Amino acid sequence: MSDLLIVFIGLAIMFYIFFVLGTSRTAIKKGLNGTLWFLFSITLPPVAYISVLLATHKQAKTKEEFGFVENIIMDLSQPFVDLAHTSRALFGVNLSYVLEGLTYFGVVGLLAIFFNDFIKLDDIDAGRMVGIQTAGITIAMLFLGATVDWIGLRKSLLIALSLMLVGRVLLTISPEIGIPGLWSSAHVFAMLGILGIILGYGIYQPACYAGVKQLTNEKTSAMGYAMLYALMNLGGFLPGLISPPVRRAFGIPGVFWVYVALTVTGIAVVYFIITKKAMEKAKSEANQDADGKQKPEEVDEMAGMSKKDRIAYYIKNFPLKDLRFLYFIFILIFVQTLFAHNWLTLPLYTSRAFEGFVSDNFEFFVNLNPILIFILAPMVTALTYKKDTYNMMILGTAVMAAPTFILALGPNFYTLIAYLVLMTLGEAMWQPRFLQWVAEIAPKNMTGIYMGIGQFPWFLTKVITSLYSGWFLMNYCPADTLPSDMNTETMWLIYGCIAIVSPIGLLLAKGWMKKGFKVKHEQNN
Repeated sequence: MSDLLIVFIGLAIMFYIFFVLGTSRTAIKKGLNGTLWFLFSITLPPVAYISVLLATHKQAKTKEEFGFVENIIMDLSQPFVDLAHTSRALFGVNLSYVLEGLTYFGVVGLLAIFFNDFIKLDDIDAGRMVGIQTAGITIAMLFLGATVDWIGLRKSLLIALSLMLVGRVLLTISPEIGIPGLWSSAHVFAMLGILGIILGYGIYQPACYAGVKQLTNEKTSAMGYAMLYALMNLGGFLPGLISPPVRRAFGIPGVFWVYVALTVTGIAVVYFIITKKAMEKAKSEANQDADGKQKPEEVDEMAGMSKKDRIAYYIKNFPLKDLRFLYFIFILIFVQTLFAHNWLTLPLYTSRAFEGFVSDNFEFFVNLNPILIFILAPMVTALTYKKDTYNMMILGTAVMAAPTFILALGPNFYTLIAYLVLMTLGEAMWQPRFLQWVAEIAPKNMTGIYMGIGQFPWFLTKVITSLYSGWFLMNYCPADTLPSDMNTETMWLIYGCIAIVSPIGLLLAKGWMKKGFKVKHEQNN
């Protein structure tokens, strides 16, 4: 039973959140006092939910009659209501993204330890292997992001998931079919598995974002991108519930086999839910105006082009000529190092620098970021979608970078939780807006390649961070060392100084960046 404690805690958190939101929204829709029911649901969520279902309807309020708290509750819960009314094709994309989020985060969170324990690499080499996968995915997006533009959403997703399936099988069986050690046969087989994952994911993520662009309109796109980002992170939280009991019973390879099965499930979702008919219907609905009439189709500049002309069109419209665009995406490298530390540093930090509950269930704490993003991303988007994009980028990166200095106070349960919550809040403020902006400024038929180019600095972040994270761990948070003899405070202080460069750089360049940033965004919408 103790092995399942973390599962119960995680499920309790999820149900608590949904009970509170569901109770408060239902009360408001019934014309009741939303503020009082919100307070009631926080105290006794299941009782409050049953009570509000049995409560008598009163005259429903209009939006203008909502109080301050009621307005917030409705805005926060609306994204989840919208999700339930999405098209079948978009639902398939979202469901696939949840499963892939579960699988991706589940594997990457254990990858460094897998290379330590089963391939027998040290911290530096294990960190490099994780960096090869995460950075390789990003560089693959640069070259393979256009796949969806050329062969369509459904085929792209099926090819991508099939490649990842082969890769994950090879990674899982590598210790059994090879000899451990650096550049040994087990290491080579594991790297071949990583190659399959890299190629598949390089197609998968740009395809999903291009799919959202195809299946939403100007009124629903902001929430579509936010929900896609949030749902992948919902999947990313679930390894924290699944992994600990499976790992203790069957080891890390046993956990990896679970993720292989989930990849097969993801293929089935795409094949049976995102059918050609469902795609056509969703595209038609997305192209309707408020009165239900079909809008004129956008001019497809690539229609009727030869292959040679298409290549020339891609070269001509590459975003690398725009200095503001380049500065905008490259200045984010510094704060993005904190994303890389989620799998390069946090798993080993929480398993080594802590004792007891945190150390025994480190996957849960490593994967708190995804569940918080699932909750916060659509909520923050609903509350800030009218705010200036660039100002949100400055504020969000500052909020994300600042709590790193909290970890410099030392390994403590409360500093760990404070860091995870505040860092994730900052991420929710800027990351979905960045992805939406990149997708929306892309010319027609170039969403995939723009997503790939926009993610290129992310490739550099993963490479650079993986080169030094292992050294920092070996020197400030070494294995087989008592937590009292470690110096993790210095490690996180340095990481905080790196991350804070991004909001400072965005702020200093604000005047230059704003000259045409907003205009360009509006012209491409």
